Amino acid sequence: MKTRNWLNRIACVVAACCVAALAWAQADALQVGAFSALQAGAALPDSWHPLGASRTKPPTRYTLVDDGGVTVVRAEAVGSVSALSRTLKVSLADYPILRWRWKVANVLKTSDMRSKNGDDYPARVYVMFDYPLAKLPFAERSKLRLARALHDPNLPAATLCYVWDSKMPAGTMMPSSYTGLMRMIVAESGPARVNQWLTVERDVAADFKAAFGDDAPAVSAVAIATDTDNTGEAAVAFYGDISFYKQKVTR
Repeated sequence: MKTRNWLNRIACVVAACCVAALAWAQADALQVGAFSALQAGAALPDSWHPLGASRTKPPTRYTLVDDGGVTVVRAEAVGSVSALSRTLKVSLADYPILRWRWKVANVLKTSDMRSKNGDDYPARVYVMFDYPLAKLPFAERSKLRLARALHDPNLPAATLCYVWDSKMPAGTMMPSSYTGLMRMIVAESGPARVNQWLTVERDVAADFKAAFGDDAPAVSAVAIATDTDNTGEAAVAFYGDISFYKQKVTR
């Protein structure tokens, strides 16, 4: 009887610790895309909306699918381009770490992040910022104002774009071939880990400082994208849950 009571006490302590750990995780994580909580085959949540669709190229197709018992976003691009974006407000002083899962079925043969003609990726994760216009050089400020007037009044003044590139080594950081307001960061490279789920964890606050030489402002949106409109190739990618954390997650 004493042994049973002791085991019961241990079980209660373990259960309490599990509940406490879950509460800590919930308090220290800010979910951006909880795709695993959704139903495969269902419509994408209203909080995620299409972004950057071309007038001349077809949009990338995004669907919720089952992959190994987990619901994820499947992206399929065939000479197409568009993103899925979620608008939100995140203070990187509180949640500097972004963590996501992704998998690609293939890399692109003719992509080249140094040129507009090769600016395609099987997988991207964008982080957009509320960056003051006054901090931009005059030329960039003028271009952005014009672009906002012609295309989208919510275009960000600063963006980090994490990509799975075909050739450039992981860790490469450079301006976008299209705009000085975006920095490209190679989070994964090459075909070695194609068809494998990878978890990426980035200190977004540190990346912004390295990219733009300034303290990171608040995040205004996060987007995922698979695009092949420049190369005309085909790509399939999968995106798992995306969250901001207060500190790095212990694997």
